[in-house]
Amino acid sequence: MLVVLRPEAEQELLEAQAWYESKALGLGFEFARAADVAVASALRNPLGHLRIEEEFRRVLFRKFPYTLIYLPNPNELLVVSFFHQHREPGVWLERFSSRYA
Repeated sequence: MLVVLRPEAEQELLEAQAWYESKALGLGFEFARAADVAVASALRNPLGHLRIEEEFRRVLFRKFPYTLIYLPNPNELLVVSFFHQHREPGVWLERFSSRYA
């Protein structure tokens, strides 16, 4: 299965990784590893994680207040957001507002 990152999700990931690295040497790398683990978990069982909105699903990061939000499709896993859990819920869904309007 192919993993596709929306540009917004990639930007969130890079910004969060840089922020953690600025706080402590190596912490950005640990964050990136946590993101990899979340994506791998979604790939192993795309329909096995909690459905949060329509067909969107989530995987919680370990050790970091982040959530992987993705949309499973037959041939790809669309990563919608690496979402900080202290942000307003549903902000990520605005990226798809036209789809659900």
